[in-house]
Amino acid sequence: MAAQALALLREVARLEAPLEELRALHSVLQAVPLNELREQVAELRLGPLFSLLNENHREKTALCVSILERLLQAMEPVHVARNLRVDLQRGLIHPDDSVKILTLSQIGRIVENSDAVTEILNNAELLKQIVYCIGGENLSVAKALIVEISSVSPESLNYCTTSGLVTQLLRELTGEDVLVRATCIEMVTSLAYTHHGRQYLAQEGVIDQISNIIVGADSDPFSSFYLPGFVKFFGNLAVMDSPQQICERYPIFVEKVFEMTESQDPTMTGVAVDTVGILGSNVEGKQVLQKTGTRFERLLVRIGHQSKNAPVELKIRCLDAISSLLYLPPEQQTDDLLRMTESWFSALSRDPLELFRGISSQPFPELHCAALKVFTAIANQPWAQKLMFNSPGFVEYVVDRSVEHDKASKDAKYELVKALANSKTIAEIFGNPNYLRLRTYLSEGPYYVKPVSTTAVEGAE
Repeated sequence: MAAQALALLREVARLEAPLEELRALHSVLQAVPLNELREQVAELRLGPLFSLLNENHREKTALCVSILERLLQAMEPVHVARNLRVDLQRGLIHPDDSVKILTLSQIGRIVENSDAVTEILNNAELLKQIVYCIGGENLSVAKALIVEISSVSPESLNYCTTSGLVTQLLRELTGEDVLVRATCIEMVTSLAYTHHGRQYLAQEGVIDQISNIIVGADSDPFSSFYLPGFVKFFGNLAVMDSPQQICERYPIFVEKVFEMTESQDPTMTGVAVDTVGILGSNVEGKQVLQKTGTRFERLLVRIGHQSKNAPVELKIRCLDAISSLLYLPPEQQTDDLLRMTESWFSALSRDPLELFRGISSQPFPELHCAALKVFTAIANQPWAQKLMFNSPGFVEYVVDRSVEHDKASKDAKYELVKALANSKTIAEIFGNPNYLRLRTYLSEGPYYVKPVSTTAVEGAE
């Protein structure tokens, strides 16, 4: 099959007007597995296909784009970056959007590949040309790519800012079009994942502007379009920098998160819950939340209530946030922090252990796993081990393999057993016999099935 495709590719290169051959090549390629094409990469001559893109013939262009899409998938990004630069540069200024999108997607593959991206970054001319070519485009693919290129290094960010592209993106972020604003904040959040990106956003006053837009959101009837993204931006920023500094400098962020957890709009509640989980994923963030006192206690009550009563998707997000808030690595388990996580757990419900056990028995594997994750998050904390040990039937529930039926649930249960068995305080709190049951479960692995003993019956056929 791959040989047939290569023969057709040679025919396309030889002929003046190879429309029939292009159609045939297009249909043959649909049936050739990618791994077969990869074996033939050295034989793939794509130049003629790129040349045909310049003929201004709609069907030929559409066929060539589709064929190139398939063949380029078989090529490593490094190979594309080294051998097809000129074709990519031409593709960026092609009048047909489908050719531009094909080119941009290939540049996207190059940017995401650490070996291939150096081919672009070491070639200042090429990088400049890519940046300027993309600059003429209003395609969202192009904007996303600019952010990817900017994220690679301070130098690449510099090219993108000099060209005015990042400035344009930031203008749209604070512009009047709320839908464009919502798209832009996702891209700006990606840029903020890098240290040089965060520095740039701070220097340009972008973080302050985003904070001001959140402040003004109450009087904007369309704020629900962009507010979730803006709050998410601050959540990620806080965890990557310093939760305390970000929350002290931008109090509106914490204020808005608390407000959104009370919202009747599940989108708002979901984002607020996710953000609380992100913020509370490290000790500094936990302490920031603890300082808000009764407001945070009320939020815990609300999250506990939602994890039992909300639609399934929001329940799972609440359980994930609870796991993140309650987890404490062993080396950070001071008496104060252990008291804090214990009080948070107690605030979630009248009997939180039973609440999560009840949720874990519902017939949704995702819910079951999310509830097990909560138990795993607290499994290495002595107060939680005492609660588990004193809860009737809980230890049996942990070592009972008949409860989980699918792979994800078996894996989640195994993680819980592992967290308990590897804790230094477990033997003392659970007692040696139970500790040995956990160790046995651990050594048997997540998918162990007890052999069924068969007794031979005399005289049976």
